[in-house]
Amino acid sequence: MRPPLSLFQAARQFVLLALGWLLLHTGTLAGPLRLEEGHRAVDAWPAVSLLADPSRTLTLEQVLAQRDRFGPPPSPHATLGRRDEAMWLRIPIESSERASARWILDIDYPALHRIDAYLVSEGRVLRQGVLGSHQPHSQRPLASRSHAMPIELPPGSRAELLLRVQTGGAMILPITLNTLQAFHERALAEQTLQGALAGLGIALLVYSLGRFVTLRETLSLKYALLAAGSIFFSLFQFGIGAQYLWRDWIWMEQHAGGLFSLMALCGSFLFIEHALTRPVGGRSAALVHTRYTGRGFSRLMHGGAVTVAAVALAYALGLIGTGTITAIVSVLGPVPALLGLPGAMARARERDPVGWGFLLAWGIYALATATLIGVINGVLPVNFWTLHSFEFGATVDMLFYLRVLSLSTQAMHAAAQHASRERDIFHFLAHSDPLTGLHNRRGLQSQIKSALQKREPEGRVALYLLDLDGFKTVNDRHGHEVGDQLLLLLSRRLQAATRAQDTVARLGGDEFVILTSGLSGPAQAESLAQKLLDTVREPFQVGSHRCELGLSIGYALAPADGTDAAELLRKADAAMYAGKQAGKGMARRWSA
Repeated sequence: MRPPLSLFQAARQFVLLALGWLLLHTGTLAGPLRLEEGHRAVDAWPAVSLLADPSRTLTLEQVLAQRDRFGPPPSPHATLGRRDEAMWLRIPIESSERASARWILDIDYPALHRIDAYLVSEGRVLRQGVLGSHQPHSQRPLASRSHAMPIELPPGSRAELLLRVQTGGAMILPITLNTLQAFHERALAEQTLQGALAGLGIALLVYSLGRFVTLRETLSLKYALLAAGSIFFSLFQFGIGAQYLWRDWIWMEQHAGGLFSLMALCGSFLFIEHALTRPVGGRSAALVHTRYTGRGFSRLMHGGAVTVAAVALAYALGLIGTGTITAIVSVLGPVPALLGLPGAMARARERDPVGWGFLLAWGIYALATATLIGVINGVLPVNFWTLHSFEFGATVDMLFYLRVLSLSTQAMHAAAQHASRERDIFHFLAHSDPLTGLHNRRGLQSQIKSALQKREPEGRVALYLLDLDGFKTVNDRHGHEVGDQLLLLLSRRLQAATRAQDTVARLGGDEFVILTSGLSGPAQAESLAQKLLDTVREPFQVGSHRCELGLSIGYALAPADGTDAAELLRKADAAMYAGKQAGKGMARRWSA
C-alpha cells in the first residue's frame, strides 16, 4: 500500500506548489502599509496594487471608482519593467496611535518622467503633487534629487496613496515613506556618494584633457569623450544634473539620457579602435591591423562612431524620439566591445596588458548590464547595490580604460623610440666605416661643412689626409684579417693623438682623414701633423705578427687654402702625393 500513498503525497505537494504560485502571481491584494512608532523608513511595495491605464486617460475619480480592478504586482520586487502605458499604484496606509504624523514620500528613481501623487482619505484629497523628471525642478514639492513629497497623516488614521506613473523607459519604483530625519540622512548619504563618483570621473576627464593639450595624444581626447558621456549620464540617471546643472531646462532633462549615452558610445567606438590598432612594442601599424583586428576593423569602428554622432544630431533636432534612441542604444551599445573582442583576445593570448585591460573592463560592463536588466525585469531586488550597479560598473570601466590609455601611450612612445633608434642606426651605418666605426666619406663631408660654418674669424680648420706606407706589403704577406686588425689598431692610435672634438675618418683602403678646428695658426697645424707621424713610429703587434708602417700626410688649412670640403680634400690629397714623391714618411701642407 505504500506506493499509492507516495503517489498521493506527491500529488498533494504538487497542488500546494501550484496554489503557492497562483497566490504569488494572481493572489489577493496585500494588506495596508502599517506605520508604527519608531519607524524611520518603510518600504511601500508590499502594500502596492496596480491598475493599468493603456489609454492614459483615467482620472482620479474614475480610478477611485474602480478600486476592485486593482491587482497585485507581477513581481515581488519594486519594478514593472518597460511600459509605455500609464500605471496607477494604490497603497493603503494605516497609522498607529503613536506613529509620527509627518512623512516624506520618496520615489528614488529620478529617471521617471511624470508622477501624479494623491493622498486620499474617505474620498477626499488631502495632498497632491506633480513629480517626475519632466517637471521643472523649481516647481517640485521638494527640491530634492529624487521624487519626494511631504505628507501629513494624523496618528490613528487611515488613508490611501494613489500614484499615476508614466515614463518612456524602465518603470523602477523604489517607493518608501520616511520620517524627515531618515529622508535627510538618506539624501545626504546619496549626495556624498554621487559627489565622490562624480569627482573621480571629473578628475579622470580633466587628466585626459590635460594629456591631450600637453602631449597632443588623440587617444586621450577619445577617452575624454567616453568619460564625459559616462559621467554626465550618471549625473542624469541619479538626478544630480536636474538638481544642480540643468535645473529648470526641461529640454535638457528630456534629452540628457539619450545624448550622453550616445556620447559615451561614440567615444567607445573611437577609443577601442585607436587602442587596438596602434603599433605596440615596435610593431608597424599595418601588422597590428591585420594581426589583431582584421581588415576593415577601423572602417567599421569609424563608421559606428559617425552613425552614432548622426543619430545624436537627429535626436537633438527632434527628428527622432526617445523610444527610438533607447532602441538604438540597446542595439549598438555592445557593438564596440563585440567588434574589438577578437583583437583584445589575441593580445591577451600574447600577455599584452592592453588586451587584458579591455577584457576585464568588458566583463565588468557585462555584469553591470546584466544586473540592471535583472532589476528592470523583476528578477533581482531593487536595492542600493542593484540600483547603483551600472554606475559602479561604468566607474570601474573608466579606470580600466585609463589603464589601457596609459599602456597604449607607453606602447606608442616605445614604438616611436624604436623607430628613432632605427633611424639613428641607419644614419650611423650610412655615415660610418663598417670596419673601424670611424666616419666614412659621407660622414666626413657633413663634419667638414659643420666645422667651416662654426669657424670663428680668427680660427683655422685643418684637414689632414693620411696614407699608409707599407700596408699593402703587410696585407699581402699576412692576409686581410691581419690587415683589418692593423687598421683597427691604427684608428685607435689616431683617436688617442687627437682631441675629443676632432674628427677621425676612414675614406677606404688605407686612407684616413683628420679634421681639426680652432687652430691658432700654421705652426699649431704643423705640430699636430708631426704628432700624427709619431703614431706609427712604434711597430704594431697583431697576434704573433710584428708590423711596421709609415705615414705620408698632406694637409690644407681653411680659409687660407680653401673654403669648402671638396677643395680642402683635393689640396690635401695633392700635398700628400707630393710628399710621397719626395720620399714618404713626411707631412706636407698644400702649396701652390
